[in-house]
Amino acid sequence: MRSIIFVIDDSSGSASGDEMTAIDAFNSALQGDGHWVMAAGIAAPGQAEVIDGREGRESSSSGSLFDGAEYFSGFWIVETDDLETARRLAVAGSRACNRKVELRPFLR
Repeated sequence: MRSIIFVIDDSSGSASGDEMTAIDAFNSALQGDGHWVMAAGIAAPGQAEVIDGREGRESSSSGSLFDGAEYFSGFWIVETDDLETARRLAVAGSRACNRKVELRPFLR
């Protein structure tokens, strides 16, 4: 099963040197254990654009749909055999980046 682990922060690209070292080690462990699919940091909500192309529309607005002090600043997509393993990886990811994370399984 695939899951996404979102990193929750109040700024993008804010990891310290020690945190980046821990994140790199976590990424290497994910790859070594066969759980790695991909990971990335993502831009802050101020760089987002909401686009609506439904029903022939072509409208867009600057900024995120969601407004709040915290937001998703990055993510890991992981492959696991079960949700419990995904939860274990989410805890390890949270410890590595020193941030809260949100775990969501992909729909089948």
